[in-house]
Amino acid sequence: MKKHFYNLLEYIIKLESNIAFYPSLISLAGLLFAFFMYYLESWGVSKYLVENAPLLVINNIDTARDLLTTFIGGLISIMVFSFSLVMILLNQASSNFSPRLLPGLISNRRHQVILGIYNSTLLYCIFILVSITPHGDKYQLPGFSVLLAIVFMTVCLAAFIYFIHSISQQIQVGTIMDKIFDKASERLSALIDNEKSTEIEFPDTSDWKPVDCRKSGYFQDVSLNALAEFAQEKNVKIEIVQIKGTYILKGLPLLKYSGEALDDDAKDEVLDCFHFSKNELIEENYVLAFKQITEIAVKAMSPGINDPGTAINAIDYMTELFTLRMKKRDSSYLFDDDDDAFLSIKTVKFEDLLYSVMAALRTYCKHDVIVVQKLFMMLEFLLLHAETCDPNYKEKIIEEIRNLHQDAIANQKNDHDLSLIEHRMAKLKSSNTSDFTI
Repeated sequence: MKKHFYNLLEYIIKLESNIAFYPSLISLAGLLFAFFMYYLESWGVSKYLVENAPLLVINNIDTARDLLTTFIGGLISIMVFSFSLVMILLNQASSNFSPRLLPGLISNRRHQVILGIYNSTLLYCIFILVSITPHGDKYQLPGFSVLLAIVFMTVCLAAFIYFIHSISQQIQVGTIMDKIFDKASERLSALIDNEKSTEIEFPDTSDWKPVDCRKSGYFQDVSLNALAEFAQEKNVKIEIVQIKGTYILKGLPLLKYSGEALDDDAKDEVLDCFHFSKNELIEENYVLAFKQITEIAVKAMSPGINDPGTAINAIDYMTELFTLRMKKRDSSYLFDDDDDAFLSIKTVKFEDLLYSVMAALRTYCKHDVIVVQKLFMMLEFLLLHAETCDPNYKEKIIEEIRNLHQDAIANQKNDHDLSLIEHRMAKLKSSNTSDFTI
């Protein structure tokens, strides 16, 4: 039962990233509140307020109808304009920066809440307008409900002003990279805090039994709580052999386990702990932040955009992320109550992560001596000043320094630029205090 609860909880968390999630909830709340006001009006709340606080009640039929009709038309216009701004933001982010940014922008909770406020107020006004019905020769006027509609419309106007301000900020590349960095650093810090300070000895898994993937897709996440409960229930140890964020084809091994062979029902149960999707979120996979910031830098250096300043800013953010990543081991484990590792999670190695980032940047930035110098500065900082949990990380950094030097020399023709690169390389060699030679 707990496993189903964990899986349901994971599904709800994923659902939050949908652009329609919060608008739907808030719209439903607005609809329910309209029916609640129906109930209060049936008990004569407006009549009571007319007798005791007449200033709070609108008691003119034509005024009430005109107000509600104007509110409905105005809200529809505001909603259309707001949705248009969201589409412009997504289109500009996709064309100027990277299509991978879209899921993160869509999942902006503040924008979802604002759109929900619009929709809930619209539904409220529609149902209050419908509630103005004739009773004999007179109309039943929900005066207090109309007053609340005025209040809600005022809130919508304030939300619209904030929405314009927020969109103007969200579309700036600096804001986008800052949010990517904050989410990734938070995720990395949490992973580092959960690591054990001692080295972990995990059994050899070469002869363990595999469980194959039964559908193709991007491995988005795994419900670790449900998987841990399964492992303890079946008394097995598990190794996840695929890296989160990779595209897995049907039939490839997804995990290995020790102990007796599992039946088909047990395999289905363990596979239900794995989630596949077409979208990725940084909150679940920090590697995506490196991909997104790298793509922003590469796109900035394309001939159509030609913005080396953005590329330099992106390198600054990646320097901090790599500094944080060097504090994390290349392996991740889950432990039982006796501090015994029973679950091994395959992660992207520092070597592979550094190479994938540097390979892209070297390919598209090697002709720009300013960006090349910035890359040298990043690698120099990681080599000489960054704290690391594994001394071998510095060997990989030195390899990337050599690769960058080779590409930079081959693509620069100006003598002064070449001398700057050689001077930077000589400075690195003289200040290198690691156990590896540049």
